[in-house]
Amino acid sequence: MPRKSWQMILLVTALGLVAGPLPAQADAGLTRLLVQSYDLLEAGQLAQAQKIYEQILARDPGNPLALNNLGAIKVKENKFPEALTYLSQALPRARGYKIKVNRVCALDGICLAFRPLEEVYGDTELEPLIKFNIDMVKARLATR
Repeated sequence: MPRKSWQMILLVTALGLVAGPLPAQADAGLTRLLVQSYDLLEAGQLAQAQKIYEQILARDPGNPLALNNLGAIKVKENKFPEALTYLSQALPRARGYKIKVNRVCALDGICLAFRPLEEVYGDTELEPLIKFNIDMVKARLATR
C-alpha cells in the first residue's frame, strides 16, 4: 500500500479517536428504552426502571439522560448522596445532548426525570436541567 494511503488511514483513525463515537442519542433503540424506563419510573416501578437504565448504560456508558433519571430514582428512594453521584456523573456528558422532552416527572419536589419523545434529537439542552437537579439535591442534603 502506498505511503499516502497509510497516512490517510492513520489520519482518519486518529480523527475518529479524537471525535469519539457518534452520539448514542442517535440510536432509536436507546430512545425506546429511555421512554420505557421513564414510564416504569412514573408508574412507581423503580426496580424495573433501574434495570433498564442499567442496560442503557451498558450500551452507552455515561448516557446523561439515563444517569439523570437514575438520580431521580435515588431521590424517590431517599438516597440523596447516591442521587448526587449519578447526577454528577451525568453533567459532563450532558453538554450538547439535546432532548425533546415529552413529560417531566417531579419526584418529591426535588428531582426531575425526563421522558423523551420517540424522536432521536430535540431542541432542549440537557445540561441546565441536570444542573438544576444537582442544585435541588444539594439543597435537600444541606437541610438534613
